[in-house]
Amino acid sequence: MTSPTRLIPVPALSDVAEYAYAATVEPPARLVFTAGACPLDAEGRTVAPGDPVGQARQVMANLETALAAAGARLTDVVRTTVYVASSRQADLVAVWEVVRDAFGDHEPPSTLLGVAVLGYTDQLVEVEAVAAVRGAA
Repeated sequence: MTSPTRLIPVPALSDVAEYAYAATVEPPARLVFTAGACPLDAEGRTVAPGDPVGQARQVMANLETALAAAGARLTDVVRTTVYVASSRQADLVAVWEVVRDAFGDHEPPSTLLGVAVLGYTDQLVEVEAVAAVRGAA
């Protein structure tokens, strides 16, 4: 089965960004919208307090688990939003490197944001995604 997703690099825009600037989803496809994946373990505890990179690793593992429950994989993702509770650009870049590495060669459009606070105690990272898959869940 071929993917309904097509990532679109835009040569007229800077190649500094490590993601496609656009994506399309061809019908028929089923869209999967995730809640923000948080750095929580199975007991609901925040993993790696004070460590954005450690939290990003847990977030991406949790995102993969949520996608799998809906019959999707990271390679089906067509869009992400990455939130980092920090005003330090270095923290944002460090988190982005974990997210980017988790996706490998699949580079969906993404937005990376520094925010003041996230929902759980000691939470520094959250990632939400939209995926597109063919067939039933």
